[in-house]
Amino acid sequence: MAAREIDPRAPEPPYRQIAADLAAEIGRGELAPGRPLPSEKELVERYGVARNTARSALSVLREQGLVYTVPGRGTYVAESSEPAGDDQGEA
Repeated sequence: MAAREIDPRAPEPPYRQIAADLAAEIGRGELAPGRPLPSEKELVERYGVARNTARSALSVLREQGLVYTVPGRGTYVAESSEPAGDDQGEA
């Protein structure tokens, strides 16, 4: 898993660049469902960013439904069969 180089001068913020890189790894199956993502510390080292930047990237992935976090345990890849949103009220 080679990290994409983060471009701090790009129009897209670094945390979104990291989220896109991790989402691509999930899409390619390099990060499998149910498996943990690298820790915040590992992401800091991998991408050369601040911890808050790594945390923001994980937050974006949670909002997209790609990962979930278990407090005190880590962040894991969500099952691909689970929809990101609910289709309530459709018949």
